[in-house]
Amino acid sequence: MTVITTVEDLRLLAKRRLPRMFYDYADSGSWTEGTYRANEADFQEILLRQRVAIDLSKRSTRTRMAGVEVAMPVAIAPTGLTGMYRADGEILAARAAEKFGVPFTLSTMSICSIEDVAAHTTAPFWFQLYVMRDRDFIGRLIDRARAARCGALMVTLDVAILGQRHKDIRNGLSAPPRPTLANILDMMTKPRWGLGMLGTRRRGFGNVLGHVKGVTDMGSLSAWTSQQFDPSLTWADVDWIKKRWGGKLILKGIMDAEDARIAADRGADALVVSNHGGRQLDGAPSSISALPAIADAVGSRTEVWMDGGIRSGQDVLKAIALGAQGTMIGRPYLYGLGALGEAGVTRCLEIIHRELDLTMAFCGRTDIRDVDRGILLPPPERGA
Repeated sequence: MTVITTVEDLRLLAKRRLPRMFYDYADSGSWTEGTYRANEADFQEILLRQRVAIDLSKRSTRTRMAGVEVAMPVAIAPTGLTGMYRADGEILAARAAEKFGVPFTLSTMSICSIEDVAAHTTAPFWFQLYVMRDRDFIGRLIDRARAARCGALMVTLDVAILGQRHKDIRNGLSAPPRPTLANILDMMTKPRWGLGMLGTRRRGFGNVLGHVKGVTDMGSLSAWTSQQFDPSLTWADVDWIKKRWGGKLILKGIMDAEDARIAADRGADALVVSNHGGRQLDGAPSSISALPAIADAVGSRTEVWMDGGIRSGQDVLKAIALGAQGTMIGRPYLYGLGALGEAGVTRCLEIIHRELDLTMAFCGRTDIRDVDRGILLPPPERGA
């Protein structure tokens, strides 16, 4: 039996158990994947300051994100196709998050619908919105999120156009997979995954199918989706969404200090420093390197969170030290889901929490709310 001690262990197990197109969907970036790799690598350049002889007997990682009390400053990020990593994957992940005490965010492009997740959870979850050309559909989607008692709306701003993701193109990514010879042969080697998918009716994009005129099957859905991302998206659309929603608003995809100030001016309750996991603009800086300037730019006007490259509790601690009030994880929980289902998501959260708690203690702090840049060492001089 495999002993799971790190997120990397979950990744390796998920790679063995998932069809290639879905594993590659998570474990990839756009173009050269340079920004995707930098997201993770740049965390390793940040050095921690170890302290000793401090009373560490009472420690707490509890804090708040957008007014919600959380077991640690971590939320599950919105990820498309989650229900393809394990049958009913969004439901499983949302239940694991609720039990652990961290927020779950459902993607517009989820397999399980808003209503599916609401029916299987008790805590309010967050809903992520892609702004599409069909504003009538978007308005109704916002209304559905409100009816499902979603606690916040997260608007992703960096997908007005899609980045080119070579692995997805080569794999012919689709949900469900097209019955090509290559796909059939690949899925035959993943019997656990296949049996789960045979046992669920949720195999398409649940928030879209049946909710858009003329979209009744995967063929019509594919044609509709390819035309729907809206390059005309502006801050005026954000104002319209905020008014239509009327609740807590989170803006995701902020990588520039000026954009962060505009987001704060627009009344965002939180913003997420994010380059979409390196899946949009290849050549952009890592999220963690962009974080400090953005945190400084907005100060206390709005909460600043970050995602991209987090693979451990140490990474979470470093993000908090550099000015984030919260973080989001996407790939780590997908690895857990693909490896072990709901139990894998729970194991992912347990690993990150333990690493966060122990590393905070080694740095001489006992409360996550007291963590600041004082736990970090200055970067070593190059060539020294």
